[in-house]
Amino acid sequence: MSKQLVMVVADGARADSLFEAMDAGRLPALARLRAEGSAHTVTSAFPSVTGPAYAPFLMGLHPGRAGVPGIRWWDRARLATSWPGHARSYVGFEALHADRDLTTDHRTLFEIAERPLGSFTPHGRGLAAGQRIGADTFFGLRMAWTHFRGDLPGWLALDRQLGRQTAARIRRDRPDFAFIAHPGIDKLSHQLGHAAPEVMDAMRTVDATVAEIRADAERDGRWGEMELWVVSDHGHSPVNHHEDLAGLLREWKLKVLAHPWTIARTHNRHAAVMVSGNAMAHIYLELGRRERPWWPVLSEAWQWLVDRLLERESVDLLLLPRSPREVEVHARGRGMAIVVLDDAGRYRYLCETGDPLGIRAVVGAEAARAPFSADESHRVTIDTDYPDSLVQVVALAGAARSGEILLSATRGWDYRAKYEPIPHVSSHGALHREHMLVPLVMSRAAKGTPLRTVDVMPSALGALGRAVPLGLDGSAFR
Repeated sequence: MSKQLVMVVADGARADSLFEAMDAGRLPALARLRAEGSAHTVTSAFPSVTGPAYAPFLMGLHPGRAGVPGIRWWDRARLATSWPGHARSYVGFEALHADRDLTTDHRTLFEIAERPLGSFTPHGRGLAAGQRIGADTFFGLRMAWTHFRGDLPGWLALDRQLGRQTAARIRRDRPDFAFIAHPGIDKLSHQLGHAAPEVMDAMRTVDATVAEIRADAERDGRWGEMELWVVSDHGHSPVNHHEDLAGLLREWKLKVLAHPWTIARTHNRHAAVMVSGNAMAHIYLELGRRERPWWPVLSEAWQWLVDRLLERESVDLLLLPRSPREVEVHARGRGMAIVVLDDAGRYRYLCETGDPLGIRAVVGAEAARAPFSADESHRVTIDTDYPDSLVQVVALAGAARSGEILLSATRGWDYRAKYEPIPHVSSHGALHREHMLVPLVMSRAAKGTPLRTVDVMPSALGALGRAVPLGLDGSAFR
């Protein structure tokens, strides 16, 4: 049991990129943590995008179950959002609603800890005003100015300031749980690509924060009672084609609700298009209905849309939710399978017309037909292009706030061709392994085997000597 746990999120860091930099001696503080503790590659959550993918760290829940199925989503129930439009986007001022949108069925780590501290966290429920760094008006305006100008040196300066300020607060206030998000790797990767030299500067900023926090703890005699973890929420991959998904549906004569133009009456709109990352999207249908419709009932009116989407080069996977526990997975040229979560908590992969997730191709046809526990599902999918896909597609597609069609983009593509302040040359959000495989570096060896980012929160509770509540999606490896 530790008296102090510090969790650092290297937002946007790919596992392979971070570990290669550690091996090359460019990140000495992280390499030292690994040498004395452990390092792992774990799977993030779908959608693999900042904000929703933080819910596993702080709540032990998949994003859809936590109430945040994407950075943009549409509120069919009309309970969380306001008229007109009933749409949510955490890119902009609506980020202020992120904590309110989280489920109240479970508490965050901030609500459980006695003396929490958060820095630049998209979710901060449980933090008092003085416990949340980077949430004041001045910092918010500075961040917005930096973001919309595409100011890369400005992002690096902000990142360094956050690290120094948070390290000073940890030194002064001695929180039992501190959570630090470093946004620089993600911001620079979008604009320059994940392998750009400037991204290494952002990684060194994370390393510098880790080094300062450790040096302070060693000097004060706290290091023996501290655990320091570094993790990421998603990776990145190059993108050179941008499909204007909302515009495409408009070309097909549909009246579409999409950001940034969401001030509209929903009863005269056919669909709502909500893009995240920007390599995934929710498409909501029949917007006049308050209760969620399911497939295949929707097929009579909307099969044409599915067929046309599957013709697009940008569409890699297309998910059709049939119930909260059953989803069709389609892939252009690779057929359709159904993923089912049965009453015993086991996953079944039923290849109807093909093997869209590539599981049968890796483990064999006979093994692919077996029912899998969550851990077994992770094992049989980890070497595919879609690691942890069985668990992830059911968790998101079955969530109450998810769309009736979910898209995961083809490599090299994303779904937002307009309205980004800077052109994206790298993207994330999809189920591809470059987006889903993330690093976990710990100052102490894990007693179990970390598999997913949803395992981080219950493991953090174990490190702090707190009871793990029932009903979480993750399991403690600590």
